[in-house]
Amino acid sequence: MELYSIKELDIDNKRVFIRCDFNVPKDEFGNITDDRRIRAALPTIRYCMDRDCKIILASHFGRPKAGAWNEEKDSLKPVAKRLHSLLKKDIIMAENVVGDDTIALAQGLEEGDILLLENLRYNPGETGNDSEFASRLASMADIYINDAFGASHRKHGSIYALPAYFKEGEKAAGFLMQKEVNFFDKMIKKPSRPFVAVVGGSKVSGKLQALENLIEKVDKVIIGGGMAFTFLKAQGYEVGTSLVEDDLLEAATRIMVRARELDVKFYLPVDLVVAPEFSDEVPVKFLPIQEVPKEWMGLDVGPATNRLFREALNDAQTILWNGPMGVYEMDIYSKGSFMMSHYIAESHATTIVGGGDTADVAQRAGDVDEMTFISTGGGASLELLEGKLLPGVEAVSKKIS
Repeated sequence: MELYSIKELDIDNKRVFIRCDFNVPKDEFGNITDDRRIRAALPTIRYCMDRDCKIILASHFGRPKAGAWNEEKDSLKPVAKRLHSLLKKDIIMAENVVGDDTIALAQGLEEGDILLLENLRYNPGETGNDSEFASRLASMADIYINDAFGASHRKHGSIYALPAYFKEGEKAAGFLMQKEVNFFDKMIKKPSRPFVAVVGGSKVSGKLQALENLIEKVDKVIIGGGMAFTFLKAQGYEVGTSLVEDDLLEAATRIMVRARELDVKFYLPVDLVVAPEFSDEVPVKFLPIQEVPKEWMGLDVGPATNRLFREALNDAQTILWNGPMGVYEMDIYSKGSFMMSHYIAESHATTIVGGGDTADVAQRAGDVDEMTFISTGGGASLELLEGKLLPGVEAVSKKIS
């Protein structure tokens, strides 16, 4: 589907509702530690500012539990402060999401004003895709813009139910949303070859469909992280107490068989960093995959595997990376993930980094500026790779007659 662009709409002087993704990491004191998602929304916001729009910004943050609405730790007030710093403009902060006072604030905005609603998930209508909730949001604006790619795989009120209240010509995708969707679409359909997919993370189950879709399109697949143990066990290796999804051993075998049929090179770890338990305060060993003790678990790929993966990437022209190679949050098990980030950054390929943990690894490794494209959405980018039509994309797409 082709997305409606914000440039196709007449938005001058109108009240514009922009669904953003400001779900950024904060430290224990509530300070934002990485504002990339906020910065990514600025082109769309500034485009509206230049056209004297009355701007309503909305986002979720975290996952507030039922009965714990309006907790300060989930507030978007720190985001308002960061927006003020980045835009050099006062931000009006709403006290709630769709209360009568907030709707009155939105309807009373002057040209150039920016109103930020409180965390959408403070209201259960957001995750419930509630029509009444969406109707109250719709009453605030003349135009709807979705620039929240990272949340567009969810059928939530502000993503799916809300756009239905706007006619064609009154809703579109923002610049970030267009960039994300177009980049993944082009990369999957017409990649420069060799095309290498690097897939990691903890579980096969979360990436099974994406793997089955990718295996038909790539020239090489590199598997790391916890999901590698399901493939290794399917090949008959002893993996000790490592994370394994026994119910997916057949699926793992099926993927490897399909790779052989298509002459897709399939790389798995040849050595591991293992420990007796999930901790950074225990002794570790570097062992070939043939020598993993039954009582130990793998927590990172080993040095021989790092060299193997580097060789596999040497001739790549397109690299898609989704998922870390180990438990990168613990320093002792982070080397495999950081080395992978360095190898990809140093390559001459077009490099696409999935959001979430993968983007976090690239950030910690200091490689962000060397990557071609870093997605703002982990789950959303994964579902695009699975070939799914995201609800948020569908809602602002041109209908095919």
